[in-house]
Amino acid sequence: VLMVYLAFWQLHRLQSRREFNDDVRSRSSIPVADFATVVGPGVEPDSIEWRTVSLSGTFLPDEQIVVVNRSQSGQAGSNVVTPLETSDGTVVLVNRGFVRYTGDADDADDAPAPPQGDVTVIGRVRASEERRLGGLTDPPGELDETQRIDLERLAPQLPAPLAPVYLDLVETTPAQPVPPVPVPEPELGEGPHLSYMLQWFFFAGCAIVGWVLALRRSARLRRDRQRVSEAVARTATGSPSPTDDEPATAPN
Repeated sequence: VLMVYLAFWQLHRLQSRREFNDDVRSRSSIPVADFATVVGPGVEPDSIEWRTVSLSGTFLPDEQIVVVNRSQSGQAGSNVVTPLETSDGTVVLVNRGFVRYTGDADDADDAPAPPQGDVTVIGRVRASEERRLGGLTDPPGELDETQRIDLERLAPQLPAPLAPVYLDLVETTPAQPVPPVPVPEPELGEGPHLSYMLQWFFFAGCAIVGWVLALRRSARLRRDRQRVSEAVARTATGSPSPTDDEPATAPN
């Protein structure tokens, strides 16, 4: 029962992964739109995630934040997140990309500075990150390093109202210095869920077949023990052994 449950659990994860892939493909294929027309009042961030938008404003380098313990292309490092203030006073966090960890200090003061002056940003809409089970909790107070891009947690330390989504940077005009390296698009593979599901069903089938074989072997052993017991009893009482032509009778 447990293995069948695990097989259907993997099937559920496969279906969820396929739905995620479909959402990413369909939303990312929509032409670039203005940030204000996509992120409006009452719009749920999850419903517009992975849309590509454009936004103009000015980066706030003094409010820059480093998201630690990230990896990209097999390397460990951090993501550099810089607030962008728009003309209407709203602040949008922009994940400018990945900086490889070199062993030196990697706090916000040492992260690459953003382009100065007015900039135009093209990026993918992302919903706020949440702490996973067992994940670390950021300490109280203002942060220049964090474990995740938690918009609710970061909003109080910013100088203006914070947008309900952040952006993964695709490109800026003028171009930003390198590094940071832009965050790549999500991988749209189905992962190992299908093979895991088939394995769990196979293991469940093996368990059922093995249980049937074990029952048959147990029944055969009981019959063998019964015949041995009957033979021992006949030997003890001197009764003749039954033949094929003469049915066995219980001793008086």
